[in-house]
Amino acid sequence: MSALTDIQIRAWIKSGERFEQRGDGGGLFLSYRENFAMPIWRFRYRFAGQRRVMTLGSYADLSLAEARRQAKEYRARVALGYDVAGEKQERKAEALEKIEAAKNAYTVGQLAEEYFEKTILGRWKHPNIVRSRIEKDIKPNIGKIPVEDVKPMDISNMLETVVERGAPTVANDVLRWTKRMFDYAIKRHIIQFNPASAFDLSDAGGKEDPRTRALSRDELVILFEGMRKTKGFSLLNEYAFKLLLMLCVRKGELVTARVDQFDLDKATWQLTTSDTKTKAEIIIPLPKQAVELLRDIIRLSDGVYLFPARQYQDRRLPYIHENTLNVALSKVKANMPGVDPFTIHDFRRTARTHLAALGIESHIAERCLNHKIKGVEGIYNRHDYFDERKAALQKLANFIEACEKGKDWNVTPFRKANNG
Repeated sequence: MSALTDIQIRAWIKSGERFEQRGDGGGLFLSYRENFAMPIWRFRYRFAGQRRVMTLGSYADLSLAEARRQAKEYRARVALGYDVAGEKQERKAEALEKIEAAKNAYTVGQLAEEYFEKTILGRWKHPNIVRSRIEKDIKPNIGKIPVEDVKPMDISNMLETVVERGAPTVANDVLRWTKRMFDYAIKRHIIQFNPASAFDLSDAGGKEDPRTRALSRDELVILFEGMRKTKGFSLLNEYAFKLLLMLCVRKGELVTARVDQFDLDKATWQLTTSDTKTKAEIIIPLPKQAVELLRDIIRLSDGVYLFPARQYQDRRLPYIHENTLNVALSKVKANMPGVDPFTIHDFRRTARTHLAALGIESHIAERCLNHKIKGVEGIYNRHDYFDERKAALQKLANFIEACEKGKDWNVTPFRKANNG
């Protein structure tokens, strides 16, 4: 049997000449059946007394020279006692098995969704905080990896990605939630080891030092000027900023507040144990400026939440997203040249600082922030200082109002009684 040539093969293809097989020698032959678009290379051999045939590939993909090279390699393996067709079938089966396994794999993204639904949603007061970390950091970095395939290197790369974008404190949060998520997977018998267990804060954003930023009187004046200059800065955002500064409350307590918590005739806002971060119930006395703002806010509300979710936001939350006020503040800060960086969280510290400047005694100021009184006094003194807090918050609201109007404010501390 004479060896094949490329000229012959191309001539057969051009003329459409069909055939079952035409050999090249050494078990290699070409088949060009009626239903074939192109001729197919095949290799024939005998193994354990049985005739075996395997397909090598199409002539369009496998040249004559490459087909001969492969046939030579297979003849050598057959001579050594290997069933090359059987090996190829096994490799194909393994590949298909891997593809199928990949289709059915339980990914980190799916784990994150299950963890959120089973342990966060309905149990945490601010589930959107965890949701944000899952959607912005965990899923984009490791969400598509099967849970059982996640390696410590994957965790390291994720944390580096977050830190490199200038968000070290976010990296710390991502690490915390990732550890908890994989611990949950261990409890569910999905994995045996937590790939994030070896990491600590030094591998993420590092130790978080307490913030000390508080806005001065002059900076508060500039803040209110910035709000007036900022295009698209809504009235509700302005009201929210003022209330945060006047009432010393946390952002989360304000944005999730319900209308039924307020009694404007009595000028009070009642926070229950489920409404506060410290799980400490408190009735907040409302200064007159706050009552005026709240009447307008409630008129614009949905009757349930003080700040209901806006049309363009994720409607899974019935109230505005935690980042709504952050985004609004970033726009205002663009109109505050020369002012050092600050955040919404610094409003609460600003209020506490000015309470002290106004001469409010420390234990009264701490109760205005719903902080527990420390030490023995805190154990035995259950007095809520409502009247004292009312006077203190009214003094603070007058100060904030003066800053808004740009007026000078004579900070005269309250005179303490002379016990001597």
